[in-house]
Amino acid sequence: MGSERSMGQLFDFKNTDDHRILHKLPPSEPGPRCESLRSDMSMGRPLTFRTELVDEPGPEVSSGQLHQTQLDSIFKLLEEDIFTFVQKELKKLHKLLSTDYPECLEPLKDEDEEQRSSSEAVLKITLNFLRRMKQKELAERLWSRSYSGVCQRKLKCELQQKCECVFEGIAKAGNPTLLKQIYTELYITEGGSSEVNQEHEVRHMETASRKPEPAETAITCEDIFKGPADTHGPIRTVLTKGVAGIGKTVLTQKFSLDWAEGKANQDIQLLFPFTFRALNVLKERSFSLVTLVHHFFSQTQAELCSFEDLQVLFIFDGLDECRLPLDFTKTKALSDPTESVSVDVLLVNLIRGSLLPSARLWITTRPAAANQIPAECVSMVTEVRGFTDPQKEEYFRKRIRDEADTIISHIKTSRSLHIMCHMPIFCWIAATVLEHVLKSRERGELPKTLTQMYIHFLVVQAKVKNIKYEEGSETDPHWSPETRKMVESLGKLAFEQLQKGNLIFYECDLRECGLDAAAASVYSGVFTQVFREEPGLYQDKVYCFIHLSVQEFLAALHVHQTFINTGINLLIEKRSIFSMVKYTIINNDPMNFYQTAVGQALQSPNGHLDLLLRFLLDQSETAEYIKQKLSEDVSAERSISLLHCLNELNDRSLVEQIQQYLSSGRLSEGGLSPAQWSALAFILLSSEEDLEQFELKKYSASEEALLRLLPVVKASNKALLSSCNLSERSCEALSSVLSSQSSSLRVLDLSHNDLKDSGLKMLSVGLKSPHCKLEQLRLSGCLVSEEGCASLASALRSNPSHLTELDLSYNHPGDTGVKLLSALQKDPHCSLHTLRLDHAGATMLAPDQKV
Repeated sequence: MGSERSMGQLFDFKNTDDHRILHKLPPSEPGPRCESLRSDMSMGRPLTFRTELVDEPGPEVSSGQLHQTQLDSIFKLLEEDIFTFVQKELKKLHKLLSTDYPECLEPLKDEDEEQRSSSEAVLKITLNFLRRMKQKELAERLWSRSYSGVCQRKLKCELQQKCECVFEGIAKAGNPTLLKQIYTELYITEGGSSEVNQEHEVRHMETASRKPEPAETAITCEDIFKGPADTHGPIRTVLTKGVAGIGKTVLTQKFSLDWAEGKANQDIQLLFPFTFRALNVLKERSFSLVTLVHHFFSQTQAELCSFEDLQVLFIFDGLDECRLPLDFTKTKALSDPTESVSVDVLLVNLIRGSLLPSARLWITTRPAAANQIPAECVSMVTEVRGFTDPQKEEYFRKRIRDEADTIISHIKTSRSLHIMCHMPIFCWIAATVLEHVLKSRERGELPKTLTQMYIHFLVVQAKVKNIKYEEGSETDPHWSPETRKMVESLGKLAFEQLQKGNLIFYECDLRECGLDAAAASVYSGVFTQVFREEPGLYQDKVYCFIHLSVQEFLAALHVHQTFINTGINLLIEKRSIFSMVKYTIINNDPMNFYQTAVGQALQSPNGHLDLLLRFLLDQSETAEYIKQKLSEDVSAERSISLLHCLNELNDRSLVEQIQQYLSSGRLSEGGLSPAQWSALAFILLSSEEDLEQFELKKYSASEEALLRLLPVVKASNKALLSSCNLSERSCEALSSVLSSQSSSLRVLDLSHNDLKDSGLKMLSVGLKSPHCKLEQLRLSGCLVSEEGCASLASALRSNPSHLTELDLSYNHPGDTGVKLLSALQKDPHCSLHTLRLDHAGATMLAPDQKV
């Protein structure tokens, strides 16, 4: 009622088709009479004003006088009706606030939606006036006892029960833990793109710098809808990205719990958290927005009939698991929250704002699925980056009190484990394994690699199953025939579904691999701790592994065991690694088998087989073969993956050799082999120190060194490559770095290299990429002429918002080049404010001249 939308429209008597005149009262109705708006007598029919209708006005009354008489009569009766209705409603509200009145307002059984709407209108007016009278506490108490207030109270109670406990790893497995006891704040940033990143998520984490970028703005869970200070207008839809296991679901759970407990975001009146998994099973059914809410939140059914005047937040968790056809171009428009349509039509209209535009939406997703939502439908993008280093330690201290310091120290000794602990799900796995090993009687060596960690995890869960269901002890054999069969079946499921690209599967998929979910969930600790079950409402239950890396580990175990037992190499297919064809049998030479695995991984363009290869090779003896492959013409990115495999094999000979060179200062004395350059890149990327600045001349002023150390350039904020004998070949490689979505590069110095126009043309391809965030580019003395400057100007016009400083001194841009580049400084859309063209002209430096 605070807005003009609640005002009724005035009667327009000029446009009415019926100009008959009210002449006199019928004799059967001697006086005025009012019907209460609370009764059916006042609803659904035209107003009757106790007058007779005649065809023509009397000769003594003018048309204007009749209109005024009619209007006065209508408003006199309207005033009486409204006064009677409001008086009755105010008495009810007054009684409602009395101390001896029941706590909440129960809806009348015979009250329909229109009657309730009228009552709520009076309530809103009353609340508005109470607040004007500075009776805020009284207004809040009145609202809390209204229909919407009762709905909110019941909803908060329901969400408290659902959200107060967290089951780390798997829901319903083991004892629940209070969320507030173990919740550790996550590192969340504002901004980011909703475009697809095709890199393997673990590989992306290992190669990217963990230092927050200067432009990043951290945001807390409770402030997710507040947005940056310069945001114009309210934040309606927030899209939150994050890799699997990074904590997105727990984040929404914490947000919901804080709201339900009255700790944060109390401007939100109703909050409804959904998961796309649960919505998937309703694919064939029709709902209105109201009935969909009632379907999942039954406590709201009695009180809630409309959302339009309430501040509502809908949370949709797991867009990457959505199986609904979200078509934002062809889906029909919908604005009525009571109209029944398919669930996908509801979601599309809700997201694009046609339906309930006043609502807020929070959608979470893995990065690969973020582009399903059109950019124009998203107010703000955020990214969950997981735990920072201090947050990792905080988590372990909350989770494990006795051995926390020992575990934290051990995690820091292994770079791969330390990186993986950015993910809360892996922190839970590591805590489970390390705590068990430290408390066990044997107390053997703590696992140092990912493979060792997952093997221990399976062993721990097998022991838990024995102790819990067979009354055994920790010293009893844990690999019973049933447990072994369970692991083999899970491995087969993991591999076959990975081939299909499936991370979610159904009971029919389990049955094909010999798994009985009902029986397994009762007696198998392995099953319940590595497998997640989501109950479907009307269709089959939905299953997935707790994390993609767990699925990849079990898939590698299945591939390895199949080869050992049968000689069948599951990685050899007639067409491609992901096609469904029969596998062929090769000879039983293990080296041939592992060489095939390495070859398949190297052919994977996005590194999607890297982690599976690591797990597979840790069960083999292929270190020498990997070193051989490193000496060949393998890309820098692929060589880093192979070095991770060597790390899993506990072979650090290459790395230790380069570390000795670095310590002695002998690295720049002679050329390194390709394998040694790869080892250097691995060391620099694995260093605890942030890659703020990378200077190529410290290692070797050569193009070969740059190409081998390209991943380091990509992870650095500043790359100093001046006077390093680089050519257009280097420009092509650097262009790919600038185009990469995960590049951290902000400053690039290529001065005094013979790049020429051809090299600058290649570099310009990367500069025009929407992913390029380079801020400073130095090209002094690079033999650039008008042609190269034209390509550069064109690139900067295509992507004008990033580059602020450009140095082209000691080149020959010519009048045309100077004009094109100078025009960029005057362009209001371009960020370029510093342009150096000193010593430009025919006296530019020759290739062999130095400054």
